[in-house]
Amino acid sequence: MLRRQLLLGALLILPLFGGCANNSQTSDNSSSAKSEIIMGLIPAEDNEEMLAKFEPMRAHLEEKIGMPVKVFQATDYAGVIEAMKRDRVDIAWFGPLSYVLAEQEAEAEAFAVGVKESGTSTYQSMIFVPGDSPAKSIADLKGADVAFVDPASTSGSLVPSYMVKKTTGEMPEEFFGKVTYAGSHDAAQLAVKNKTVAAAGSNDITHDKMLEKGLIKGNDLRILETSDPIPGSPLTYRSDLDPEIKAQIKEVILNAHNEIKVTGYGTLARYEEVTAQDYQVIRDIVQELGLQKEEILK
Repeated sequence: MLRRQLLLGALLILPLFGGCANNSQTSDNSSSAKSEIIMGLIPAEDNEEMLAKFEPMRAHLEEKIGMPVKVFQATDYAGVIEAMKRDRVDIAWFGPLSYVLAEQEAEAEAFAVGVKESGTSTYQSMIFVPGDSPAKSIADLKGADVAFVDPASTSGSLVPSYMVKKTTGEMPEEFFGKVTYAGSHDAAQLAVKNKTVAAAGSNDITHDKMLEKGLIKGNDLRILETSDPIPGSPLTYRSDLDPEIKAQIKEVILNAHNEIKVTGYGTLARYEEVTAQDYQVIRDIVQELGLQKEEILK
């Protein structure tokens, strides 16, 4: 499978709210001496979009814990994992797969997940084709050029790969003509709209948002395949963060709906507690596909 180069040189770009991060911070980032919290966000959508979505929660958390909370963004999912591994990110919002990888690489601990108005925290991966595509099934895309989101994206790479393998017996790089990575879910769906690819893997959350904003119309894209429900994208913190700070952060996030309109990826009503075990299905898919973390993060 094609992999985008990790732009380590561009890794530490820090679009921050309220100022710049302390550049003198080292990997010996003692939690007891912390003067600020850095929150990492994977680039599931346009960076400005992600910043705007998480700003109310960032501001609320900052107010409640009495400590500056700043935001870190990287050029890809692997960049946020690497930043947490190097103690440059304290809490992070990951997708299910990037969380599982961060658990292995950076000892990330999942503690909360967004819950929709419907009461569910799950979402679904979808394979999209242009509205006028003749394809009726994944099998009809043999040899076609497709777009996925990021090698570490759950709904934009892992689950579409699983759907392709189940249907065809082949991995995407074997079945398709070319697999490229769009970098975000909205970019992947726009590639289908613009017919630069024959299909793309993405998810229902971004699709609904793009329809609502008029970025795509109902007949621009057609859903070719839909996955089973996927556990929602978790908020995490570093395992070695001070226990008192972790307890504070967790309490604030889980009770935020009592004080503010909570925000995050998608339209949310509240956050609820999750644990590592809630993501075992993701580990199982990784194992079934025979994927190695080095391969995904390359």
